[in-house]
Amino acid sequence: MKRRHALSRITTSLLLALACATLALPSYGADPRQQIITGYEAAAKAAAPDFNGFSADRGKAFFLASPGTGKPETPSCTTCHTADPRTSGKTRAGKPIAPMAVSKQSDRYLEAAKVEKWFRRNCRSVLGRECTAAEKGDFLTFMVTQ
Repeated sequence: MKRRHALSRITTSLLLALACATLALPSYGADPRQQIITGYEAAAKAAAPDFNGFSADRGKAFFLASPGTGKPETPSCTTCHTADPRTSGKTRAGKPIAPMAVSKQSDRYLEAAKVEKWFRRNCRSVLGRECTAAEKGDFLTFMVTQ
């Protein structure tokens, strides 16, 4: 069982890396956010063949949840980012964080490597694990609607 889970994680990671590498290629006129979401969609379908698309509602629920499985000082995304993604947040050290919502911060989620870096860091902190491609896609789908 552990071996199958490890192989699944490796396969998903490889597909996500391939998708991110593909996103780094110039594509004239393509929306960078949509390219990132499309990459997560490919990884989500590879991980779960019955995957049926991303949901802003699931993304909102994910953002607002307090799973209690990560670091005690960061029990949720809203610990630092506030419950309203259109407002500024603060790190635990008091450093300001720009709003998460695309409507308030137009340069958010444009670089695949940067998006992945912050997912990796924040998911480990809040969830105690890396986010799945489906969770990332739901989250981004929610944020682009805000």
